[in-house]
Amino acid sequence: MKRLFYLIYYWLIFMPIFLVLTLLTALTTIVGCLLGGERIFSYYPGMIWSRLTCYLSFCPVKVRGREHIDRKRSYVFVANHQGAFDIFLIYGFLGVPIKWVMKAGIGKIPFVGAACRAAGFIFVDHSTAKAAARSVAEAERSLKKGASVVVFPEGSRSHTGKLGRFKKGAYQMAVDQRLPIIPITLNGPFEVLPIGTLNVHPRHMEMVIHPAVSTEQVDTSHKGMQDLADHTRTIIASALWEKYQ
Repeated sequence: MKRLFYLIYYWLIFMPIFLVLTLLTALTTIVGCLLGGERIFSYYPGMIWSRLTCYLSFCPVKVRGREHIDRKRSYVFVANHQGAFDIFLIYGFLGVPIKWVMKAGIGKIPFVGAACRAAGFIFVDHSTAKAAARSVAEAERSLKKGASVVVFPEGSRSHTGKLGRFKKGAYQMAVDQRLPIIPITLNGPFEVLPIGTLNVHPRHMEMVIHPAVSTEQVDTSHKGMQDLADHTRTIIASALWEKYQ
């Protein structure tokens, strides 16, 4: 019965509000960034939108480890990718401005894609090795300007909630810029919005922000990059809830 009431609330109240919020957020971001306020409008409208989405969907959030972030520094944040609500969890509750490194397909979503481009987010094109290299170069330009970026090294959402293999692209840009990497563990989004459904399930979510990993002395060979990726994967795995281990 409780699930039935939630479904009625979800489709008749939450979804219309969410769609209006998404449209308003996209338009605010586009206009604000085009008028020269990218530093503010690429982050705060999306942060508010993400928090409201979690609150309105009755998905309480717990955050641990914010003290590991120095707001005056740039980072490459790497996180496991449990589901679509990963975006709302990180964007809404990380607490620092970020640029997203995201799939090119998101750029085709009406209004949302335009807002992401206006905000300077980076679309990853894996169609060819040359296109992928351009994506990394674009992300590095954002890092040089003092931005922090967020990457999902698995590349796609998990079908089981458990960790997949980490790709090394995110680590290459961190090493090239000699920037620290902060691993982030996400718990809960997998059950909030499972792959293959549009129905949200209200669940607790947790974000664990780990201490920064230095890239100053990293071996830049292929093996060195993969070792770094595997190291951060182990850190992220250490804070996963038991059912995701």
